[in-house]
Amino acid sequence: MRLRLAGAVLAMALAACNPQAPKTAAAPTGTPAAARTQPPLHITGHGTAKQPVRIVRQIHNRIEYELIASSFESRGPQGRTRAVFQNSTVTFHGSDGSTMTARAPQAIVDETANTLTLLNGVVAHSSSGVILQCDTLEYDHTTQMLHGKGNVTIVEPNGFKGTGSSFDSDISLTHITMR
Repeated sequence: MRLRLAGAVLAMALAACNPQAPKTAAAPTGTPAAARTQPPLHITGHGTAKQPVRIVRQIHNRIEYELIASSFESRGPQGRTRAVFQNSTVTFHGSDGSTMTARAPQAIVDETANTLTLLNGVVAHSSSGVILQCDTLEYDHTTQMLHGKGNVTIVEPNGFKGTGSSFDSDISLTHITMR
């Protein structure tokens, strides 16, 4: 009997020394609301004549464009901001090595739409010597194509001049569709 009693006491002692792990709470389903919504940001910046505002967008190891402006104002949550730049110059770099430099009073970088839009009178020069003028010029990051609207004029180095209300083109301005 003593042996049974000693065995029972030993079993209870071992059970007390090896408690079960506490039950874990059920994992939350979905992402908490605080993590899903980010607070909107409002950021402004002003450059100087010697140090303007400068934004460079890259694809892998290639510069897609460089934007230089006198000032900017950005609003929206991170990853979905809309930034407005004043007195803008944008140099686009095509994947074929071509470049195009465009100037406009305003430029808008819209992360949600994945576009860069130059507004209020655009004048651009391609590395091949083509001159472009239009009211609005939009660059689509996804397609890497340009779309221009309003009073479009394109002058080629040989003197040919084309006009229309809108156009679509690549960065080099060599594959243009004008309407």
